[in-house]
Amino acid sequence: MNFKQNEEAVSPVIGVILMVAITVILAAVIAAFVFGMTGNVQTTKTVAVTAHVNDGQYLVVTFQGGADAGSVKNLTLMINGNETPAATLGNETVPPKIGASNNSTEKIIPGDCHAVVVATFKDGSSQVVLERNF
Repeated sequence: MNFKQNEEAVSPVIGVILMVAITVILAAVIAAFVFGMTGNVQTTKTVAVTAHVNDGQYLVVTFQGGADAGSVKNLTLMINGNETPAATLGNETVPPKIGASNNSTEKIIPGDCHAVVVATFKDGSSQVVLERNF
């Protein structure tokens, strides 16, 4: 007995399936751009800030710079949720300089100090650049 195998239809079926898959993928990518699903992603800015306790009493914040140092408008220190105005580096007209330091106005209690430094940028955005317990 001699059986013949007919495999002529296998290649066209695989080809059609691949073309449909490519069409669906292209439609999804185009829809993502048209409907703006990728347009509102914000980038993280790179800024370095350090903090240490001076004489066991006051917190010292130092601006170290970073890739986005030129776009920093000011840095604000908050201790236990309260803003510390004297520890702010920079303002509306004069941005902080790399290497600039400032002390907190209030004494801290070691072990009970949660410090957060927030950078405000020229584009109006803000970002936490340091969060640490002392």
